[in-house]
Amino acid sequence: MYTSGVERPSSLQRSSKMKSFITNTLSDFFFEYETPRQVLVRNRRVAVVCRLIQLGVLAYIIGWVFIYEKGYQSSDTAVGSVLTKMKGVGYTNVTGEERIWDVADYVFPVQGDSSFVVMTNYIMTKGQKIEKCSEPPNSKNRCSSDADCEGRSERTGDGHMTGKCLVNTTKMCEVLAWCPVEDDGSIPDPALLMSAENFTLFIKNTINFPAYGVTRCNLVEGIDNQYIKSCLYDPKTAPLCPIFRLGDLVQMSGFNFAAIAKVGGAIGIIIDWTCNLDHDQSDCKPIYSFHGLYGNPDEADTARASVGYNFRYAKHYMEDKQEKRTLLKVFGIRFDIIVRSVARKFDIIPTLTAIGSGVGIFGVATVVCDLILLYLLPKREFYNNMKFKVTETMEKEPLDEFKSEKEVSKSDSAEGS
Repeated sequence: MYTSGVERPSSLQRSSKMKSFITNTLSDFFFEYETPRQVLVRNRRVAVVCRLIQLGVLAYIIGWVFIYEKGYQSSDTAVGSVLTKMKGVGYTNVTGEERIWDVADYVFPVQGDSSFVVMTNYIMTKGQKIEKCSEPPNSKNRCSSDADCEGRSERTGDGHMTGKCLVNTTKMCEVLAWCPVEDDGSIPDPALLMSAENFTLFIKNTINFPAYGVTRCNLVEGIDNQYIKSCLYDPKTAPLCPIFRLGDLVQMSGFNFAAIAKVGGAIGIIIDWTCNLDHDQSDCKPIYSFHGLYGNPDEADTARASVGYNFRYAKHYMEDKQEKRTLLKVFGIRFDIIVRSVARKFDIIPTLTAIGSGVGIFGVATVVCDLILLYLLPKREFYNNMKFKVTETMEKEPLDEFKSEKEVSKSDSAEGS
């Protein structure tokens, strides 16, 4: 049997070559570093554009991300509670009847919640009992015959119609209702409880930032019992005093007390806790602001509908074994206490994230300058040839089964030398 002149590699040789190939590949991967080639372009216009863009990015990162948005800090919102307490006594004299109004009479509800109403005006209807009577003169249910008063209940009526028209007296429909029915056609002006302007409101607000384990109260350092007894909130002289005069609250919200007291309205009291916990906790203090939410209608705008704020409240009692009630149509100022809170503290994770995103944005300068070089400048063809190296496709002998291209290039260079 004849054999070929070329000896076939044995299995041992093939295994050795494979091992050498794998070793070289791993060695190149772990111990060699590749970097892109850079082209230095001496062009003042492009260089100035690049530096301006980089300065803009740097100003954005430092000014906006780190200084304004506090990108180096994490944040947390608080959970908390609000307790309120009103103080003050009002006096009215309506048609010779003197009356004293204390907190139990003019605050609704009485629990001291963060949302409550202080009565400033009212229409009182005493001694109401369930019986048949005429609709009030300002009612829409006028009639000329019993047919106009069929047995039904009007949405805006005061009771259930009996089907009888009181032609000889009021010319109004007869109703089964709490009689005498309320007549609210005329609102007292000025408001009956103008003395509410001097009532005071005490606010106690406690918050907790659970992520940082920090608890704060608006009774901050320096506010003790002696201070509370004598202080009254003022945005300049006593900005941390938790006691507020109602007249001042209305004025600081942009309203006129006489106007809002007559028909009622709503005012928002915002307690803002914006705290930087990188500083001492004692620097975390509340800031109060006041905003008119509804009410104080423009007297020149007579077409406004449903101005003010009011509701009805009844006090029931028994007299001669019959249930009776005193009905109050209450006009008042609704106060809504809103707590806004955010605490910030240094955190390495958002800091690194902000830095990383900023470094990535720096690449915008390179992209813009490349576009200018390659597409806008007169010598764009020259810059294009300098930036990109174009190679022609060449036919080469097949590589050895386990020989890398890098080894082939090394052997070719050795042969050439």
